Amino acid sequence: MRTRTLLALTAAVAALGLAAPASAADTPVLTTTDGAAVAVGDVLDASLASGTAATFYSSATGTSGISCKTSAFSAEVTANPAAPGTATESLASHTFDTSGCTTNVVGSLGVNSITVDNLPYTASVSSDGTVSVTPGASSAIQSTVKLRTLLGSITCVYQAPSLTGTASNADHSISFTNQQFTKVSGSSLCFGNAFFTAKYAPVTKGGVAINVN
Repeated sequence: MRTRTLLALTAAVAALGLAAPASAADTPVLTTTDGAAVAVGDVLDASLASGTAATFYSSATGTSGISCKTSAFSAEVTANPAAPGTATESLASHTFDTSGCTTNVVGSLGVNSITVDNLPYTASVSSDGTVSVTPGASSAIQSTVKLRTLLGSITCVYQAPSLTGTASNADHSISFTNQQFTKVSGSSLCFGNAFFTAKYAPVTKGGVAINVN
């Protein structure tokens, strides 16, 4: 009887040992803070972190350019594999409310519009927190900025091959710092480079914050 009991206990311990790694492997890269897996087709949303601004400055260390208090994005999850790994999303919307934008670009009086072109983009989020945004085939990440001047509106078009950011579970954020865009067309009043910085938090699904595993 003791032999059977010992064998049964050994088998149970072995079964638990095998089950633990399998359970961990089943945790996807993206989950909600209540532990639910994010499903393919779910939509993730975020606005600027409270008290921050999205900026397009003419240099990585300067403060000349454009600052916006309101910006948001929306992305649909296209893959969410087991962690560690890389989840992917289709970034379908990225907006800036220019009623809250200011500019100190020489010769400009205000910001008429900022449009993110060539959407959707592909966004990826890896278990180590690396965020990448890339354009579609034969395309580029592009923003069109229209500034108001004494002589009327001018249009500045900027492009970047890709963007790199960082995801943090501390505040469920995605941050971009000094991501460089290059002017491809526009008036001489348009600065030659635009360095984009912004922090979006919290990233949510239906109002529930997202963790990266």
